[in-house]
Amino acid sequence: MIDFRYHLVSIVAIFLALAVGIVLGTTLLQEPAIKSTQEVAAGLTASNDELRAQIDTLRGREAGNDTFIASVTADLVAGELSGQRVLLVEVPGSNTAQREAAEQVLEQAGADISGPVTLTEKFFDPKGRGVLDGLVDQLKPVNMVFPATATSWDRAAALLAATFVTTDQTQSGTPNPATADVITTFEHGGLLSTEREPGKRATLVVMFAPEKPYEGENAEAQAGAIVSVADGLDVGGKGTVLAGLAAASALPGDAISTVRDEGEVSKRVSTVDTADMPVGRVAIVYSLREQLSGRAGQYGMGKGASAPVPPVTSATPSPTTQSGS
Repeated sequence: MIDFRYHLVSIVAIFLALAVGIVLGTTLLQEPAIKSTQEVAAGLTASNDELRAQIDTLRGREAGNDTFIASVTADLVAGELSGQRVLLVEVPGSNTAQREAAEQVLEQAGADISGPVTLTEKFFDPKGRGVLDGLVDQLKPVNMVFPATATSWDRAAALLAATFVTTDQTQSGTPNPATADVITTFEHGGLLSTEREPGKRATLVVMFAPEKPYEGENAEAQAGAIVSVADGLDVGGKGTVLAGLAAASALPGDAISTVRDEGEVSKRVSTVDTADMPVGRVAIVYSLREQLSGRAGQYGMGKGASAPVPPVTSATPSPTTQSGS
């Protein structure tokens, strides 16, 4: 009985001590703790409001810049691509609205538009390389020889370049009789689709990169395939620009970053990573003009860009200038 009372008193004492501690803690510390919490919350709210104000200001300035550039775009690009025919190429994941906006500016620059040619997911599927190689071997002209190191997409790009582009200004707007069956066969095979007679060869190319980097186990191969096509079209014509959006960081599936990381390709193929902005569309035109002079550059605001737009020159390249790209 004594032991039971002893344990009961001990338990009561423990709970009484806990209760006293809680009361003392909440009484003595309540006001400083609440005050500190309120001060932190007020500071975070003020910082958040300041950041929101800065974002709103930046958005307003960007909108103002976009409005201004859009209002003078026609004057900025007038005559820059007169006499040139430009092939437009879309790939899986590219933004059709960006292509349509760029197309309008290219027309303001005096270019004739060819395409778009849309390359399908099947074209870029690594599992379908055997089919792609078979079609290339079947359709290529007898005098077309590939390097031993050429990938399936390198080979396909060379064949597409012979079909869609030319370095000879006098051949612009005319089909290549040596590749007459390429478009029809590739379309029937589900590898591409076309609009507006792209078989009437162009002199320049704008290829639109995926809006977001490819993901998954084939991401790097797919991005590399896009680079192969862009490079092949550049070699076969007077120049190619790969346009799209800049990724937040260089990712294996990002085609624009892949071009910029490929030293030799970046010397030939230009990139513009602001295709969704009015200034980017002007940059596309200026990059094509620069390609006519045998030069390439990386433009925009993302990683690897050297400037927002190519340097402005006083003289417009002649329509008959041969490419050195």
